[in-house]
Amino acid sequence: MHRSGFVNIIGNPNVGKSTLMNAMVGEKLSIVTAKAQTTRHRIMGIINGGEGDSEWQIVFSDTPGILKPSYRLQQNMMNFVDGAIGDADIILYVTDTVEKADKNEEYVQKLQRIDCPVIVVINKIDISDQEKVLELMKYWQDRIPNAQIIPASAQERFNVDNILDAVVSRLPECPPWYDKDAFTDKNLRFFASEIIREQILLNYKEEIPYCCEVGIEQFKEGAERYDISAIIYVMRESQKGIIIGKGGSALKRTGTAARLEMEDFFQKKVFLQIFVKVDPDWREDRKELRKFGYED
Repeated sequence: MHRSGFVNIIGNPNVGKSTLMNAMVGEKLSIVTAKAQTTRHRIMGIINGGEGDSEWQIVFSDTPGILKPSYRLQQNMMNFVDGAIGDADIILYVTDTVEKADKNEEYVQKLQRIDCPVIVVINKIDISDQEKVLELMKYWQDRIPNAQIIPASAQERFNVDNILDAVVSRLPECPPWYDKDAFTDKNLRFFASEIIREQILLNYKEEIPYCCEVGIEQFKEGAERYDISAIIYVMRESQKGIIIGKGGSALKRTGTAARLEMEDFFQKKVFLQIFVKVDPDWREDRKELRKFGYED
């Protein structure tokens, strides 16, 4: 009896969805920063376990944080979330001890009506007192009566194994969806672009990270190293100047940090070139969004 299923992780921005998936998968598949809207894509992480007649496969999906869209990119991000709700075998709804519990109430109402099992993870309990955690557990049990409520700290890996056990116990009987040696549905080009975008989120302030996208123009694998050429797309000339910095210093710092992160992720040397291009409409243009993987 093999069990397998799609376990989709949803929740508001900055509650720790990506940190939780990375902790359960054991790989850094989703970039993690303190900024909202860090995750833009739906990213799958695949793990296998059990033995003999009790083997299982979990296909986790990390999704963008729930928001009210202001432009086409954000609408497509919310399409990823809605798709994750629609095709889930199990939903992991991640909240935390900081956010307002009634934020984006319409998605909580969707979880009240959904047929598949729901597990509510109350994250970041390491920065809260026990009384607050108990209050939140009762609140969420009242809001979604059929859900299992699990307090956790993804950052500290507290209760992550219990979340995994809860997921495994609810998996449907099913052959594996992916080869047993697969760990994600994304290719190396995707991770190269995400690593660069993570460094943009870490190194630049205010609106700059939200006006940027990264395209990989060349990805060549040699015997000794990867040769990668990337373009950072921005919306205005002034943003291009900020990305590059005086004498190219800011872009060089970002590129060096991204290269080192890639070498750690790919386990191979990387030669990285990054250019910056102005594209005023990339967040609204369907052709551009398709190129970046946000539209079919």
